[in-house]
Amino acid sequence: MSERCEWCESQHAKHTTNLVHWELPDGSRAIEISDTPCISCPDCGISYQSEQTINEIENQLLLIAVKELPNRVAYEELMKWKRHLKRNYFDFT
Repeated sequence: MSERCEWCESQHAKHTTNLVHWELPDGSRAIEISDTPCISCPDCGISYQSEQTINEIENQLLLIAVKELPNRVAYEELMKWKRHLKRNYFDFT
């Protein structure tokens, strides 16, 4: 499925996955998250996460015990990680 690239506005961007490095909310370290959903544009060469994916990752990292996370984790595994909180009580949207 093609999508418009947010950077160059090409209509050839595609949904795929990539490897990202993410700083934990407590700032203690960064982790690698593999197979992270992204939008990749063959015209400008950029790959980026959608706002939805960014929010999902940030929210999940606030709800789990990040000290238990390994330095490398797959996106799906991260999203299934046992939560210590039911929801993000600081998200008022």
